[in-house]
Amino acid sequence: MDNLPEWKKNLRKQLIAAREAIPAEHHRLWSRAITGFLKQGLPQPRDMIIGIYWPFRGEYDPRSIAEYFLQHGATLALPEVTGKNEPLCFREWSPDTPVKSGAYGIAVPLETRIVRLDAVIIPMVGFDRHGYRLGYGSGYFDRTLATYEHQPLTIGVAFELQRIDSVYPQAHDISMHYVVTEAGIFRTKDHHLTPASVLQNISTSECQ
Repeated sequence: MDNLPEWKKNLRKQLIAAREAIPAEHHRLWSRAITGFLKQGLPQPRDMIIGIYWPFRGEYDPRSIAEYFLQHGATLALPEVTGKNEPLCFREWSPDTPVKSGAYGIAVPLETRIVRLDAVIIPMVGFDRHGYRLGYGSGYFDRTLATYEHQPLTIGVAFELQRIDSVYPQAHDISMHYVVTEAGIFRTKDHHLTPASVLQNISTSECQ
């Protein structure tokens, strides 16, 4: 592709606009389905440290699954932007944790402990049939995952209308172990998304 950055920039705009235009009732129904698949995929999250995110511009709201994870013994964490071109740090979070306004006006836990993740639910602007994610273009999640010697379980979350043929991944891009949409759970295997029923740790090499 002659001008990949410009193509991705335009595609982001289109996909975000489409997501923000989802009728409220459809958004509720699709989000409820995603929550159900996350419960199905991680039925026993006890003692896991799971990264989630604060919803932004029509994204699926993972706070709807937070109570389930906490009730089943998981520790949750939210990301904090510490600097441009720096990896994210994840701070422990629960619904009663005080928060402050961080980068982009997104809530960040106020001075809670920094944790290392066993699993992370990652928002996607778009995703392709190979399990690669189109993000907002800052590269924070890719830089963060690159700091782990053993990758946490990566679970990309989006709606089906954000599915595209290819994001034309670059060498630094990391495919998701799994993608969850309102249509189900999909595992990245042999460069393709295939239907799955559970979310379990698999080696990074299986996704590439």
